Amino acid sequence: MLTRIVVLCGPTAVGKSKIALELAQQHQGEIVSADSQQVYKDLDIGTAKPTPAERSKISHHLIDVASPDESFDVSRYAALADQAIADIAKRGRLPLVVGGAGMYIRILLYGLCDAPPQDKAVRQRLLQRVETEGLKKLYAELKKIDGEAAQKIHPNDKNRIIRALEVHELTGYPLSHFQQRHRFAKPRYEARQIGLNIDRKVLHQNIERRVDWMIANGWVEEVRELLKFYPSECQALQSIGYKQIVRHLKGQASLPATIEEIKKETRALARRQLTWFRADKNIRWFDPADAGWSRALNS
Repeated sequence: MLTRIVVLCGPTAVGKSKIALELAQQHQGEIVSADSQQVYKDLDIGTAKPTPAERSKISHHLIDVASPDESFDVSRYAALADQAIADIAKRGRLPLVVGGAGMYIRILLYGLCDAPPQDKAVRQRLLQRVETEGLKKLYAELKKIDGEAAQKIHPNDKNRIIRALEVHELTGYPLSHFQQRHRFAKPRYEARQIGLNIDRKVLHQNIERRVDWMIANGWVEEVRELLKFYPSECQALQSIGYKQIVRHLKGQASLPATIEEIKKETRALARRQLTWFRADKNIRWFDPADAGWSRALNS
């Protein structure tokens, strides 16, 4: 018998955290974060982590589980999430998987595709090429080799670009070949999936306000402090917002230009997230203002 879980997904800044807290209170649940940046310690403001008060009311899992200079991938996420879900269910509570990281959620629900494991020698060679030739050239190469995978990967997402090229080099097949085959995998959980979305204009306004709030509440200072302990090239500091603020602190961009770039990149992220989640026909969509989401677990 599969463990019952609830998945609450949607684009960044749509209001998932607020709804998740309400669902957890209503259904004796605990939250398992599906956010690729909240896993990192000390990245607090720019990742919109739940506040200490919120975490004291409802237990949260998969937050602050990795150091900023640590490599963290989907397979590690799935392993830790499986452990958290098993523990929550064992105690008779409802696991609520909440976030916008579509790849994390897909792999949690259906497992890893049967692409080959990482190869240190191949990865090192590709990383050296990034240093000498630039990531832009490798992304252009990926578009020729595997256009389908490239469409789903941001041009600045070094880890995923390298992984896609690595799979092709190891097997002679594009990564999308393995992903296509994996679409027929059996689910690993009995999952009720709820998606949240709002009018695009309102979502963009939410993004604008949230970025402004983060800057006003010390985001730049947070990054400045992180740079005292971690290299600017580390994985955690390549995420949206942190990467732009690092450039600003190096004198490469003004603060107003940095803020606008963060907002632009965050809007683009929201578009990619919606494209990803809309492809999953098992998701039931709601506006956060519509009380229908609160009844979705009982229907």
